[in-house]
Amino acid sequence: LFSIAAHKLTDHLRREGRRPTIPLLSNSTGSGTTWDHPGNARPASSIMRSDERRKIEEGALVEAMGQQIERWKRRGDWTKLKCIELLLLRGWANKDVAEELNLSEQAVANHKHQFLAGLRGSIRKQELPEEVFPELYQTET
Repeated sequence: LFSIAAHKLTDHLRREGRRPTIPLLSNSTGSGTTWDHPGNARPASSIMRSDERRKIEEGALVEAMGQQIERWKRRGDWTKLKCIELLLLRGWANKDVAEELNLSEQAVANHKHQFLAGLRGSIRKQELPEEVFPELYQTET
C-alpha cells in the first residue's frame, strides 16, 4: 500500500505540470479533410473510466491521508509526521530517516507501518468498490 500511495502521489505530481498532446494526422487523399486515428487506440469510454477510477483512488487516498495526518497533529505526534513526510514526500530510505530524526530504524519502520495500517483502515471505511483497491481485499498467504 505504501508503494501504491507513493506511486499515485508521484504520478499526480508529474501530471500537474503537463498538458496532454494529441497527435493529429491529416489524410490528404480525397476532397475533404479527414483525420486518421491510430487503430490500436483505446476507446473514449475506456479512457473516461480510467480517469474516473484515478479520481476515485486519488480522492480516497487524499481523504485517508488527511485523516491520519489530522489525528497525529491533534495528538502532537510531530516526530511521526516528520518521519512520514521524509518517507513519502522525499522518498528517503528508513535508514536515512532514522539518522535524520535520531530514531532507530525499527521506530521508523513502526511509524511507517502504523501510517499504512491507518491508511488501509480509512480506505476500507470509505466502502469503495473492491476493484478500486483490490490490494486491500487480497488475503495474504
